Amino acid sequence: MNAKSVIIVGGGIVGLATALRLGQKFPGARIRVLEKEAGVGRHQTGHNSGVLHCGLYYKPGSVKARLAVDGIRQMVEFCRENGVPHEICGKLVVATDAAEVERLRALHERGIQNGLTGLAWLNREQMLEIEPHVGGVAALRVPQEGIVDYPRVCDAMVARLAAAGAEVVTSAEVRALRHEGEGWRAVTTAGEFTADFLITCAGLHSDRVAEMSGERRDMRILPFRGEYYKIRPERQGLVRNLIYPVPDPQFPFLGVHFTRLIHGGIEAGPNAVLALAREGYRKTDFHAGDLFDALTYGGFWRFMRRYPSMCWFELRRSFSRELFCESLRKLIPEIQPADLDTGGSGVRAQAIAPEGELVQDFRLIARKNALHVLNAPSPAATASLAIGAEIVEMIAAG
Repeated sequence: MNAKSVIIVGGGIVGLATALRLGQKFPGARIRVLEKEAGVGRHQTGHNSGVLHCGLYYKPGSVKARLAVDGIRQMVEFCRENGVPHEICGKLVVATDAAEVERLRALHERGIQNGLTGLAWLNREQMLEIEPHVGGVAALRVPQEGIVDYPRVCDAMVARLAAAGAEVVTSAEVRALRHEGEGWRAVTTAGEFTADFLITCAGLHSDRVAEMSGERRDMRILPFRGEYYKIRPERQGLVRNLIYPVPDPQFPFLGVHFTRLIHGGIEAGPNAVLALAREGYRKTDFHAGDLFDALTYGGFWRFMRRYPSMCWFELRRSFSRELFCESLRKLIPEIQPADLDTGGSGVRAQAIAPEGELVQDFRLIARKNALHVLNAPSPAATASLAIGAEIVEMIAAG
């Protein structure tokens, strides 16, 4: 890389990890991260369930599979070095009937192809030894899965960046990105900044920020709100660690599941409801520009035609504790609506292709003096350091 200075737009975990890896690869570069909020990691990073994903689900050979497997190793190492709370507790993926058993066997094979170790097939008796209240007829034990405090990861990254001389500028919303000679000028609410190289990691606004730099918006981000319930303290004994369903091939997301949190408590969720705002964490949140952006995109309508029953079911379940509990009961038959307290929520930044399909893999686009992270869905938090290293290698190779 010939650039002496780099601007990174976006202070979520991917932007911070990229800055960290960039500084390690090019110690003489001047690195500046621009974040529109008053602190880092305020959106997807700070609103997820804190799971360390090890790469079970992803298509073998995909960028996502490769970086997830490498990413959890790097993230665990980072947490150990920096005193960040984390635990490799393992999880169960549960088949509730014979049809799901076949899909679970395929998932087992996929995990092996992706390089996971220690995967174990469990019968009903073996499942109950690990999770005494679990339902289902068979399960896959995934020992490498874990939980972590991602906001603390971000704090540790900021501290490491500051120690290395990099700068994280908060309350710096980018309003314009302009070519200036061979480099860039970022016009923000905190002033103007120049650099030789531009990296955008803008999450929920990744398509718009890339467009500011002159990219065509072929894909568009659609926001999917994920809502959680918390299990009441007296009923938390129903779940020991992580319990997941077998993914439904007709459904583009994982489905609701149970997660033990690193600082205590059990969460159930998330669902996947189309939100009316890209930062729409509540049902009442509405942003006219975001809604207009979705409604004027052909890919949105093709997605709706492809998954009408799913979208309607997710909306109904969002407003019904009983319906939400019914889904959870497939994994924990004893769970009751009275066991659930309203929890938090997050919003997934999911790129949708013009054909109406979800873009499943990570999407990184390299240009002469810029690189754009256009799609970084789960497990991007787990894989963030590996994504950062991948970005740095792409830049170095260019």
